Amino acid sequence: MLSRREIESYESQGYLHIPAVFTGRDICEMERDHEFMTRHWASSGQGWTGPWRKEYMDAATEKQSQLVAMHDLHFYAASWMQAVTHPRLVEAMGDLLGPNVELHHSTMHTKPPETGHPFPMHQDWAFYQHQDGRYVDVLVHLDDTRHENGEIRFLAGSHAQGALEHITCTPEGPCTPHLPTANYHLKETIPVPARRGDVVCFNIFTVHGSYVNRTSQPRRLVRLGYRDPENPQLGGQSHGRPGLMVRGHRPNPGGLHPAYSSEVGALDAFKAVPEPALVG
Repeated sequence: MLSRREIESYESQGYLHIPAVFTGRDICEMERDHEFMTRHWASSGQGWTGPWRKEYMDAATEKQSQLVAMHDLHFYAASWMQAVTHPRLVEAMGDLLGPNVELHHSTMHTKPPETGHPFPMHQDWAFYQHQDGRYVDVLVHLDDTRHENGEIRFLAGSHAQGALEHITCTPEGPCTPHLPTANYHLKETIPVPARRGDVVCFNIFTVHGSYVNRTSQPRRLVRLGYRDPENPQLGGQSHGRPGLMVRGHRPNPGGLHPAYSSEVGALDAFKAVPEPALVG
């Protein structure tokens, strides 16, 4: 699926734009079901908290800014189960991760019109910590993105630093993980505009963020997380549950029964793990 040049670019820069992964009827069905889930299942709120909000938004925008979100779309609509297992996407993940690929999660992130929620500079690692970088986040685009509606932006090569310490608490109390605004700036990032049906993938350690959606239309992205099943999760979203194997097999070096937890694969299949809302 991916050329050697594309793989090398991902490995050096920490992100990759793959055009037209989803087209035609597939993307239309995904869009239709996205609208259904937005009406019937998703939550809407102020989004991420923290002092970064005053750096990214003026007072009026900050007061009105909203984020529409939900987890695990593939459990709620057949088109999204087909999307997370799409042959071209799965093959691309195999090129980046190896023969065994596990879906970790899917998450809706919609920026409503005019004041749609920006994202401060951060690593997704802060929301679902894993031992190493064998984890790829994929942004499925349901809309064309550009500066005006808050396209994804990356700090190129930042994944090489590994996990960074994030701000998670302020004098006012706990807040959503983000990197210090004095040290990490959106203006220093590289914008990656994309078209409807494209995907943009990036390493779990790659620093990224986005601006406010200033347009009259929502900006709709869905994030899919894929990992090598031998990359242990340390905490955060979806910790303690098995993911969906979309390529290859789940290794079992210890000869464990599926009902038991595993150091390498989160196989505690029936353990209920509460998840915080609007993360990642």
